[in-house]
Formats: sequence, C-alpha cells, structure tokens
Amino acid sequence: MSSSYRWVIVAAGALMTCVALGAMFSLAIFQTPIATDTGWSHTGIASAMTLNFIVMGIGGFMWGALSDRFGPRPVVLIGALLLGLALVLASRAGSLMQFQLTYGVLVGISASAFFAPMIASTTEWFEENRGLAVSLVSAGMGVAPMTISPLARALISAYDWRTAMLIIGIGAWVLLIPAALLVRRAPSPASDTGMVEAAGGERPALGKIFRSPQFLVLGGTFFACCAAHSGPIFHMVSYATICGVAPMAAVSIYSVEGLAGLGGRLLYGGLADKFGVKPVLVAGLLVQAAALATYLAVSELGQFYALAVIFGSAYGGVMPLYAVLAREYFGPRVIGTVFGAATMLSSIGMAFGPLIGGWIFDTYQNYSWLFIGSALVGLGAAAIALAFPPLPRGKQAATLGTA
Repeated sequence: MSSSYRWVIVAAGALMTCVALGAMFSLAIFQTPIATDTGWSHTGIASAMTLNFIVMGIGGFMWGALSDRFGPRPVVLIGALLLGLALVLASRAGSLMQFQLTYGVLVGISASAFFAPMIASTTEWFEENRGLAVSLVSAGMGVAPMTISPLARALISAYDWRTAMLIIGIGAWVLLIPAALLVRRAPSPASDTGMVEAAGGERPALGKIFRSPQFLVLGGTFFACCAAHSGPIFHMVSYATICGVAPMAAVSIYSVEGLAGLGGRLLYGGLADKFGVKPVLVAGLLVQAAALATYLAVSELGQFYALAVIFGSAYGGVMPLYAVLAREYFGPRVIGTVFGAATMLSSIGMAFGPLIGGWIFDTYQNYSWLFIGSALVGLGAAAIALAFPPLPRGKQAATLGTA
C-alpha cells in the first residue's frame, strides 16, 4: 500500500476524534437545557461527564490493547456503532439515572474507541514528522468545539435538547462508519527506537513497562494535566454566562478555545519535532497553569476571547505530545496498550473537573475555587514533567529502567 495512504489515516483519525469527542463534550451545551426541562441538578448532569471520563479511561486501555492484537479498524468500527446508539438512547432517557448510564457509560466507552487506537496507528505509519502527524489526528479534538457544540446549540434552539441529541447520534453513524472502514494497518512497522526492543526484539512484560520510571512520569503528568483543565473547559460556558456573556456568545468562547487548540496542536507538534518533546511539554503546561489563574480576572467577552486563545492553544498543544513520548519510550509493538493505559490515567484526571466544578457552583454559586485549584494542579503537572527521563535518540535503551 502506498505510503501516501498514511495521510488518509490522519484524515480519518482527525474526523473520528472530532465527532466522538465533540459529541461527548457537547454535554456542556446540553447541561442547562436539560436541567431546565427535567429539573435534574447541575451536579447530577455533570456527573454523566465524570462517568464519561472514568469509563473512557478504562475503555481507552481496553481498546488500545485490542487494537494492538486485532488492528485498529474493527475497534473503531465497533466504537462508531456504539456511539450513535448511545446518543440515541440518551436522548430518550426518562430519568437522571438512565441518562447517566446511557450518556455517561455508553458514550464514554464508545468515544474511547477512537483516540488511543488512531493515535497508535498513526505513529506506526509515520517515522518522520511523527509529532506533526499525531498532532493533526489529535486536532480533531480541537475542531470538535467548533462543530458539534455550535450545532448542538442551534439544534436545541430550533427544537429541544432531546431532538438535538437524537440528530447528533444519527449524524455520528453517518460520519463515523464510513471513516472507520478507511482505517488500515501500516504495511510494515516503522523502525523502533524505543525500549521495547531491548530484549532481543521480544515484546516485554507489560508489568515491567507500567512499573518503569518512564511510564510513571508519563502517566502522572498526563493525569495532572487533564485534572487541571477538565473542569474549566466543561464549565466555561456556564462561567461566561454568569459573568454576563450572552448564551450563544458564551458558546463561541468554547469554539475559540477549540480553534486555538487546533493551532496549538500544530504549533507544539512542530516545535516538538524540532526542539524535543520535554521542553515544549513543560512550557505548555506552565502556560496552561497561568491561563487558568488569569480566568479569575476576566469578565468581558473580549477578555474571554483573548484568554481562550492562550488557554486553548496550551492545553490543546500539549495533548498529542504524550503519544509521541509513549512511542519514543516504548516503541510500536505495544503503543496501543501503553498509550491506552496513559489515556486511562488522563481520563481519571478529567473525571474530577466536571463533578467538582458542579459541586463548587452548587455550593458557592461561583467558580472561583475551581480556577484556583485547577491552576495549582496545572503547576503540579509541570513539576512532574520536569522528571521525564531523557528520550532514547538513535539507539535503543539497554533496559526498561534506564533513565
């Protein structure tokens, strides 16, 4: 198969992550209409997003391992079928528990079928420009707020939240199933410069990988990074509305963050290819923490837009770098499993933000403590990232534990 097909893999991966993650994160747009229509609490509705991240973490590990074993196509095809079904069922939920199970559990498990397998598949297709390619796939996550969220807001205004969610579910089937059928395995694995070839080319024990300093720092940084930004991202529309921004304009802030995240992924991915992953990652984490603290001082739409550019480019830019680190540390043979495990930790971190943010709002009727706590956690992520061992460059490490 022509190596030019690798760009088809990138395009398919970007589309799938855009639709899947966009549909999941659109709960931020649905939150107020659902609460108004049903009387369910903001905390109860936001807990569906918490379930999303918990289940997504477990699913990311499971789907990543399955993609290593069976290839990415069957994994993403199953995910496409499940995601549409989950959204259709959630739109018909008659109780908060039913909504939490369908949107929280089914959407989470199906959305997790795309990110780790497609990122892993992309790293197999690319030897050069790997950082850029992975960033382009991950850019689907950045585009998502500019597509699914405004669509959800428009559909809710035209119909109601149930009809809007039903239409999005059907649309997910229409877009994702054909894209999944385009996915192929790389003709031959790219050359391995990671640690997994240390033992004569044999596949290492996963337990040894998961106990290694490289994975512990990778997982810890990914966890803290996502714990820092998940709450502010999810509650940004609500926060802007409280500050006096009109609802549709508040949604546009969410979209600006997504656009900035797209640019940040391309910028940070290119910088990582040129200067190395670690310094770019640490710098991005510090910018993210500073932006989170600055949200305490904004109140006008223009200020929100300006900060959304900085915040969105930072958290969007660092996200693909974890996959590049995983590939360079551990090689292609177990990349799906290893990155799936790292994604599981990040999803657990993401799970805290929406729930804690909802509790803070219900308790204090403002989000000040959410942004203060998130900024501190963001600084912690940067501190952990400083402990990353040197990456193997041009030769294989002698052992998994080599720093």
